Amino acid sequence: MSRLLVCPPEYYRIAYEINSWMHLEVEADPLLARIQWNNLMAVLEKECGATIERMVPGPEVPDLVFTANAAAIAARTAVVSRFRHPERRPEEDYDGRWFLEHGFDVQRLPEELYFEGAGDLLGFDQIKFGGYRQRTDIRAYEQVSRIMNCEIMPVELIDSRFYHLDTCFCPLAGGELLWFPPAFDQYGQAAIREVVPASRRLEVGEEEAARFACNAVSIGKHVVLPERCTETISMLKAHGYVSHAVELSEFLKAGGAAKCLTLALD
Repeated sequence: MSRLLVCPPEYYRIAYEINSWMHLEVEADPLLARIQWNNLMAVLEKECGATIERMVPGPEVPDLVFTANAAAIAARTAVVSRFRHPERRPEEDYDGRWFLEHGFDVQRLPEELYFEGAGDLLGFDQIKFGGYRQRTDIRAYEQVSRIMNCEIMPVELIDSRFYHLDTCFCPLAGGELLWFPPAFDQYGQAAIREVVPASRRLEVGEEEAARFACNAVSIGKHVVLPERCTETISMLKAHGYVSHAVELSEFLKAGGAAKCLTLALD
C-alpha cells in the first residue's frame, strides 16, 4: 500500500506565469478544481488502496497543491526542494515543517542549487533519472545522490511544455516506463533506452503527452491518469495495468495532473 502526501486546493489559483501552460487570463475554477481533486483522492484511496496524508494549505502558496515538488524521499529522509522561481520559494518552509513534524530527517541543498524534488527525480530501485535544465540544476544531483545513497542519471529536458521530468516520464510499478521521448535531448533518450529494455518502454504520442498522460500515479497494477488518453490506456492494458482516467482540467491549466498532485512517501 502506498502513502501519498497531498494538499487540498483551497487556495489553488493561477497567480503567476512560470511555465508555458500558465496564463493569468485563463483562470482556474475553484469549485471545479475542488471537485476534481476530491474525485482524484477517492480514486486513489478506494480504487488503488492508497493511504492519503494531507498538508495544510496556505493562501500565499497556491501551488502547494502540487506536492510532487515538495521533496525527494528516501526511506525517512526528505531532500526538500529549492525552487528556481521566486514565486514558489515560500513553499519550502511549508514543506520542511511538514516533514520535520512527521519524523523525517530533513535535508536541504545550498541555496544556489535548484532542485524540485520528485517532480524531477524518478526511477527504479537500481537507478533513478534526474531531469535538469528547466527547473533543477544538474549540479544538485551529486549531493542528492549522496544523501539518498542512490545512482542518478541526469537527463536533459528540452521541450518547455515538459518542464519537470514527471510530465513526460512515469516509471510503472511493474518495471515498465511510460514516457514521451521527444521531451528529452538525444543523449537523454539514448540513456533511457539503454537502461529500460524496449519491451518495457511504452512510448506516448504527442497528442496524449500534451494531455499529461505521463503525469500518472502508478500503484501496483493501478495507473491513474488524465482523461482522453485512450491510446495510452490501451498500451497500459496490454501490459496488465488497470487504468483510472480522471478529469483534471483545472490543474492542467497550471501544468500539472495526477502525479504533480501527489508525493509518494514510501
